[in-house]
Amino acid sequence: MPADPSSNPCARILTATEARDSILRRGLLQDSTVPPHVQTRIDALFSAPTTPLACVQAILSSIRESGDGALIDWTSRIDGADISAGSELPVAALQTAVKATPAAVVDSLRVARDRVVAFHRKQPVTSWFTNDLGGVLGQAVRPIQRVGFYVPGGTAPLPSTVLMSVLPAVVAGCEELVVASPPLRGGGADIAAVTLAACAVINELPGVRVRVFAIGGAQAIGALAYGTETVPRVDKIVGPGNIFVAMAKREVFGVVGIDGVYGPTEAVVIADEAANAECVAADLLAQAEHDYLAVPILLTTCADLAKKVQEEVETQVDKLPRAKVARHSMANQGGIVVGKDMDECVDMANEFATEHVSLCVKGPWDVVGKMKNAGGLFLGEASCEVLGDYVAGPSHVMPTGGSARYSSPLSVLDFIKVMSVVGLDDTTVKRIAVDAERIARAEGLDGHAEAARMRAQD
Repeated sequence: MPADPSSNPCARILTATEARDSILRRGLLQDSTVPPHVQTRIDALFSAPTTPLACVQAILSSIRESGDGALIDWTSRIDGADISAGSELPVAALQTAVKATPAAVVDSLRVARDRVVAFHRKQPVTSWFTNDLGGVLGQAVRPIQRVGFYVPGGTAPLPSTVLMSVLPAVVAGCEELVVASPPLRGGGADIAAVTLAACAVINELPGVRVRVFAIGGAQAIGALAYGTETVPRVDKIVGPGNIFVAMAKREVFGVVGIDGVYGPTEAVVIADEAANAECVAADLLAQAEHDYLAVPILLTTCADLAKKVQEEVETQVDKLPRAKVARHSMANQGGIVVGKDMDECVDMANEFATEHVSLCVKGPWDVVGKMKNAGGLFLGEASCEVLGDYVAGPSHVMPTGGSARYSSPLSVLDFIKVMSVVGLDDTTVKRIAVDAERIARAEGLDGHAEAARMRAQD
C-alpha cells in the first residue's frame, strides 16, 4: 500500500496472488476502520477513544430510551443541524424543491422513475393456489405495510437512491413510505433540494405519498426502528449508508427487518485486450469518487491494458472535484490485477462476490454464464455501471461486502411477505393425518400426535 499516494500511481498493478492477499481479502464489518479524521470526530464526540460499534450502540440506546430528545441532541452534535422544531418536512417543501431544481434535472428524474417502475413491474410476484394436493394449498403475497428508507447525503446528495429504494416498494404496494436523509449542516430540518425533488416526483404517482424526515446516521436508523414521538416505527429498513448506518442496521435487526448490511460501495471491471483504457479508467474513478472507503478494482488478462489504465487514471483523477476522495480509495482499496487468463479473472470476481461487475470484454455473453456471485452484471463498455446507477431500470441498491454470495439487489421481493395457505379437503386430511401422527410420536410430541389422530378418525 503506497505510503504517499501523491507521489505514487494511485492505481497499483498487482498479480493475482498479491491481490488475493490484499485488496481481494474480505474483513469483518465490526473490524472495519474509519479514516483518521472520522475517528478523531468520534473520540471528540465521546471525550474518549471509542470504536465505531460502541458509538453506534450508544446512539441507538439513547434513541430507544429518550426518543425525540436524543434524536435532536445527536443531530445537533453530529450533523450540526437544529431539528428541535420538527424533523419532518411538509409536502410544500417538496414542491418548493422541484421549483428550485433545474427543470432538465427534474425531467431526468421522471425518466428514471418511469424506467425503474416499468422494470420492477415485470417481476413475477403473485399469490398462487393449487388443488393438485387435495383441497387448496398455496401462498398469499402481501406487501409490508410500513417501510423506512435510508438515503445517504452526508458528502453528496443522492436523489437516485431515493428512486432506486422507494420505487420497488411502490410497485409492491407498501402503504407507508418513510424516507430519512441527513439534514444540511448549519440549518434546520432541511435536505438538499434535488433529493426532495426525487421524493416529489415519486409523489406524482397515483395514490403514493412519501413522508420525509431530515435525520441521518445511526440516530435515523434508531428512530425508524424504535419509533419516537414524531418518527413512526417501521416494519423494515432498507437502503445503503456509511459504516455507522450499516452497523446500526445490523444492531436493530430483529426489532425490524432489514434488506442487508451494506458496506462501502464496490465495483470490479473485468477487461480483456479489446477494452478501451480511457473508459475503464473512467469507470474505476466513478466508483472511487463515492467515498474514502469505496472499492474500485480492475481484473484484466492484458498487462498492456493494465499499464494504459494506470496511466489514464492518473490523467483523469485530478480533473475530478472529488479527486482527493478518488485518490484515497483507489490507492487504499483499489487496484489493477493482471490474471493469467479470463477464467482466473472470473474466479477472482466470483470469490470476491462484489456489488457491481462490468464485463468490458469482446464477448460479454460468453462470460455471463460463468459469473456466479455479483449484485449486478453490466455487459460491454456501453452498458456501464453509471447508467445502472441512474436510469437503466434495476435498483442500484445491491449487496456489498461479499454478500452477493447469498443475497440479491433490492427488488419487489424485499417489500412483500408470503403467507402459506392450507385448506385441505376431508379425504386428504384423513389420508395424511396418520403420517403426521407417526412423525409426531417419533418426536415425542404426543399432543401433536393426538391432534393429528383426531383428524384421522372417521
